[in-house]
Amino acid sequence: MIDTSFFRVKSRQLAGLDISSSSVKLLELAAGERNSLRVERYVVEVLPRGAVMDGNIANFDAVAGSVRHALRRFGSGVKNVAIALPASAVFTKKIILPDGLRELDMEIQVEAEAARYIPFGLDEVNLDFQIIGPAGTSGEIEVLVAASRKEKVEDRVGVVEACGLKVAVVDVESLALEAAFDLAVRQLPSAAAGKLVALVDVGATVMNFMVFRNGQKVYSREQAFGGNHLTQDIARQYGMGLDEAETAKRTNALPGEYAANLLQPFMENLALEVSRALQFFFTSTQYNGVDALMLAGGGVVMPGLTQIVSGRTQVQTILANPFMGMTPPKKHGAKKLMADAPSLMVACGLALRRFDA
Repeated sequence: MIDTSFFRVKSRQLAGLDISSSSVKLLELAAGERNSLRVERYVVEVLPRGAVMDGNIANFDAVAGSVRHALRRFGSGVKNVAIALPASAVFTKKIILPDGLRELDMEIQVEAEAARYIPFGLDEVNLDFQIIGPAGTSGEIEVLVAASRKEKVEDRVGVVEACGLKVAVVDVESLALEAAFDLAVRQLPSAAAGKLVALVDVGATVMNFMVFRNGQKVYSREQAFGGNHLTQDIARQYGMGLDEAETAKRTNALPGEYAANLLQPFMENLALEVSRALQFFFTSTQYNGVDALMLAGGGVVMPGLTQIVSGRTQVQTILANPFMGMTPPKKHGAKKLMADAPSLMVACGLALRRFDA
């Protein structure tokens, strides 16, 4: 029988908990006036280096400790969270099924379809599905199937439960990112209707490049590039350990020549990686241009980066902000929220699950 460990919201009150390779982000959204949303509260807690590696929890106690510390800063009241697995840990596939099936019949067909593609037994996975909507053909629906090895799910659920929280829903990082993108795209004129918009999510070790048209993803690619490259450069240049270099980078506690000698070359390299990703997109699809670039992730909040990327690619470039038009939390204010917004995309997408029908 289907194990509903993905997608299913079991509580109307929950916060998004994003456990990335470098930090823990906890964010709660609430309903505002006139069908708007407001950012109730959020915190960002840095993880010890190596606590999460390649999307896997390598140091359970360290991750749990960081989540507990984030909770203390977050304040009381939250008990239910939405979490996400990295896309590399999840098998996803869209399938077409007849409309009007009873839930039991739909589960049987989903299991049969999943068994054809998953390279291990269904008893070894958490499997779930979500109806996307009508398919192109009348009388059919499109269904998203997601499956992950049980140990991948249990590791993250175990961390959450060790901190006194309950997992209300397990999502996929890429899907949470897409949900936040639907809000962030409102920054562009006419919500970029009919246009191609590239979303570049720069993490600690991986850059995810996705292209959307009218809210639908038409392309995605991963490249091995991230903020850790800059951390390693700092460590080498100034004779620091990696943890010390990461702290110095985050707190801007570096010598005056750092900006010219290390930060500027890193931003140029990042822009080059974005340009390469665009070229891969053009050569592997029927498209030959994009209308806008949106930068997300903890590795993009650097002064002047959007101008450098725009100059290299000749494409309008902005920082992702899914909170445009939302009331900011009193604790942080609008300016702080805008600065943190690119790194909060996954947490925002997870927090949105509170409002699923």
